[in-house]
Parts: sequence; C-alpha cells; structure tokens
Amino acid sequence: MQRANHYLKTVYGYSEFRLHQAEIIQTLLAGGDAMTLMPTGGGKSICYQIPSMILDGVGIIISPLIALMQDQVTQLKQLGVKAAFINSTLSFNEVQKIQADLVNANLDLLYLAPERLLTSSMLALLAQSKIALFAIDEAHCVSQWGHDFRKEYQQLSILHQRFPTVPRIALTATADQRTQNEIVQQLGLGKARVFVNSFNRPNITYSINDGQQLREQLWKFIKKNHPHDAGIIYCLSRKKVESTAEWFSKKGRVALPYHAGLSDKMRQQHQQRFLCEDGIIIVATIAFGMGIDKPNVRFVGHLNLPKSIEAYYQETGRAGRDGEPANAWLGYGLQDVITLNQMIHVNDGNDTYKRIAHQKLEAMIGLCELNTCRRQTLLAYFGEPINEPCGNCDNCNDPPQTWDATTAAQKALSCVYRTGQRFGTNYVIDVLLGKEDKRILQNRHNQLSTYGIGKDLSNIEWRTIFRQLIIQGYLYADADSYNVITLTKLARPVLRGETTIILRSVRRAGKGNAKNKSTDNKYPLNTRDESLLETLKDLRLKLSKKQSVPAYHVFHDATLIQMATIQPTTLVEMGSIHGIGEKKLKRYGQLFIDAIQQTLA
Repeated sequence: MQRANHYLKTVYGYSEFRLHQAEIIQTLLAGGDAMTLMPTGGGKSICYQIPSMILDGVGIIISPLIALMQDQVTQLKQLGVKAAFINSTLSFNEVQKIQADLVNANLDLLYLAPERLLTSSMLALLAQSKIALFAIDEAHCVSQWGHDFRKEYQQLSILHQRFPTVPRIALTATADQRTQNEIVQQLGLGKARVFVNSFNRPNITYSINDGQQLREQLWKFIKKNHPHDAGIIYCLSRKKVESTAEWFSKKGRVALPYHAGLSDKMRQQHQQRFLCEDGIIIVATIAFGMGIDKPNVRFVGHLNLPKSIEAYYQETGRAGRDGEPANAWLGYGLQDVITLNQMIHVNDGNDTYKRIAHQKLEAMIGLCELNTCRRQTLLAYFGEPINEPCGNCDNCNDPPQTWDATTAAQKALSCVYRTGQRFGTNYVIDVLLGKEDKRILQNRHNQLSTYGIGKDLSNIEWRTIFRQLIIQGYLYADADSYNVITLTKLARPVLRGETTIILRSVRRAGKGNAKNKSTDNKYPLNTRDESLLETLKDLRLKLSKKQSVPAYHVFHDATLIQMATIQPTTLVEMGSIHGIGEKKLKRYGQLFIDAIQQTLA
C-alpha cells in the first residue's frame, strides 16, 4: 500500500484515497476478488489501475465500448502510464505490436471488449502472458435485468476457469439488489469482497416535469441555467434525436446528434467535438455516454421517460462528475408510458423478464409522480434510505400542489364508459369539452350526459388528469389498439363514490432549480481570478488541440480553478495542487506558471 499511495500522488496528483478505494486495492494486491459499486465520478478506475501498475504482469480491462476504452487509454498516456487497447479501429500491424507488448509485459493495462477477449486466439495469447488482474468494467451489463445487457458478459466466467489464480474485480455505478446478485452468480464471484459505496450524488439537482411542449420547457431551463455549458439530452428514438438536435441548433446552440443509425465516422466526430470543445450539447439515444469521463457536463436532460430507475440514475450520473453543481432535468408524457409498455410487450423475452421490466417501469413512473423528496425515493430503491429530505430536488425546493380530483376523475371515467371504451384520450377529452367534432357528431356522442361536462377544465388539465389516472391504474391504455383507453377494476369504487382521488396539480414552470449550497465551489473567484481562469482555459485548449486530446485530459476544471486561486509561482507550489502528478507537472507546470505570471504582471 506504500507503493499504492506513492502512485496515487505521483501519477494522479491526489493526496488521499476516496471512499473504499484503499480497501479495494489492498484486496486485489493480496490476490482476492472484489465487486465494487461506486457512483459515477467516484474513482472506480483507480481501483484497478493502481494494482495493475504494482502487480507483476498486465492488467486486462474488459470494457463494453470502443469510446470508453479509447478515452481511458488517452488519459492514462497523459499520466505516463503504459496503456493500450485492441479494437477494430487499429490496423493489423498496430494490433501485432500491442499483442507483442502484452506477451512481453511491456504494458501496465490493456483494454479489450468482451467479444474480442472471448475469441480463442485472444484467450490463447492471454495464456502465454503474465496477467496481473482482470477488471470487468460496467459489470451491470452481465445482468438481463440491467439496462445495458450484453450477452457476451455472461460468458466472462471463463476467466475464473482459465485463470483461477488471477484476481478479478467487477465494477459498476448502477445495480439494484437483483442485478448485484446476478453479477455475482454469472461471474462466479461468490467469494469476492463486496464494496458498496453511497449512491448519493448530492451535487445533482433532480427535476422532473410533465405536460406539453417539453422541448420548449427544456430550452427555457437550459437558457436560464446553462447558457454556455456542456450537456447531454436523451431521447427514445433516432428520429427524435435528429429533430431535437436540429431544433436546438436553430436556437443558437451547437447541438449534435448521436445514435446507432449514424456512420461510425460521424459518431466519432460528434463525440470528439463534445469531449474537446466547451459548451457542446449532444442529443443522443442511450447509446451515448457510458464511461465517458467528461467531468464538466453541467446538465443531463431527458425528453422521454427512461425505462427504469437504473437507466435514469446511470444517465443522470454523467452530469457533474467533477463534484460541482449540476442538473438532471426530465420531461415526460403519457405517450412515453404507452410506448415503453408496448416495447416491453413485443420484446422477445419470457414472461418473467416482461413482468420484471414492467415492475421497473412502474418504479420509474412512481419516481416521477411522487409528491415527496425525489432523492429519498431514488436512494431507497438502491437500498440506501435517508431520513431527511434532500433539499436539492424540485419537490423539496418547490413542493407540488395536490387537489381532490374525485369529481373530475368520475367525469373522466364515466365518459370513457359511456363512449364505449373504444377511443383514445384525445377523443374522450373532446367529448368532455363539448367540441363539435365531426366524429363526435357521427357517433352521436354529443347526446351523451358526459358531453360538455368538463368545460370547467382546460385541455392541458384534462390530459394531466388522464395521464395520472392511467399511471395510477384506474384506466388502461392499449398500445396495440391505437391507445384505446378502458376502465380497470379500480375504476368501479371511484364511480360509486367510495374512493377519493388525490392528484398532482400541473407544476408551475421556472422553479425547482435551486442548487445545493453545500456544493458551491471550494475556491471562490473574484473578478481578477475569473480573468486568469479564462486565460488558463485558453492555454489548456491550445495544448489539447495540439495533442488532439480532450481539454480535461490536460487538467480538469477543478484543477484550473484551484490554480487561479492559489496562483503558484514555483513548480513545488504547482505540484501541491490537487490533480497534478509528476508527469503533468513536468509537461505543463512551467507553461501554466508563465501564463499566471504574465496575466498578473
């Protein structure tokens, strides 16, 4: 552990380990296995990188995405660590050289996708090599209950069979108890030490919104809170990704689409711009972001409902990895619920899979609809209850109003019944509002007792009522029958007046965005320091472009902020700043000292 502490300071520039890092490293150095749940931005990679440098041989890192392994290797090379990856982006000669380095132990770490690792040729090559450890990153991919399931991950138990004495570590930021159990079972980690850190990300403000014109709502939120910040916006379909990126671009922001339908070249270009430039917005399907270590993503937006709390937590966790205040904004509507239910229904999975998928979706809907602290419910889902409301979510900052909607619910349910349970929400609302629609007149529904009895409420209010009645189980929307809504058995006591219905009012726009004061910058800057910080960022950008690496690979924002505050004049002072190891001090230290002195002269 003395060597581990030495590497922590000299390579990474950190003075002490965080969370369970030290215990995990000690476990691997002693030859034991580990399973680690640590929040995004919690420093999972250090847990296997440092042991790989200390132990004899090469650390083999199983990583699910090309982008993830490339980002990690680029950062490690900046730190002076001997790291490489093998994937489809390399030429035959490049692969041959890296394989030779593997056999000759000229590497500290080698990143592989599970598909490549499982080939007979790679397994044979590993058998000829000295392996320090196996690290299975994004281990939730092993579980069919996880949100990023990869069937190849379920074959990784072969590592223990082929290399029984090599320590293994499985790492993930997101896994409920069912997923944790499957990781242990599928990977044969029954004897592994389990390290579960807090899932809480107190710097993230959670805000969930419903209603109409969600894209416009999100734009107003970004314009007010993040006019120049980098962010990610998630959409459910490729078509919506394209249209949303185009719409935000017309608003004046650089917004780039990212989905599997784009060419590899275009996806790579958009990802590199997001990593290397400031203020870029990526509009993406869930395919984007896993393992991307961009620390200063200030917001994550969702324009569709995620299919599970795990997916929501994983995606929102890509905001604020640097620990500074960040926002997670979600907007959803009834159609999201219907679409996701339909996707589950047509899935090839068995009945058990579909039942659990429905349970996960219902838990996500429950998080959206609740009137109490979001963070309490979110953490309780992962088995980490907290006693007090967080004070940093929309429900804490702007408690939702509720109302006795029993009479309105009776009108809605009665109208569904009297129109024959053969129509969708929009049609029933038109009947309630007494519209003289051609279809209504043809069906003679203008003669019903429920025709026009809902004129006291607006179309938007009725849509909110119907959405909540469907979500709470009083109505069923059949996605296979053009979203026709029918009564459930829960509707009968409501119509009889035996049940009181309490619903959420439409949330007032523009509130619920307060940031947690406890996450304010530790190094407050005055006007002169702010000017210096901009100079340092310009220098960082110039250096990163010269090397074709993301700016944060040179220095994180937090390091530059501390630099602008302390204003070091010697390399010794510069070396004391958090995040500056020996390699970066030697490469960049004097350049930034000169910039500080010239700016302040």
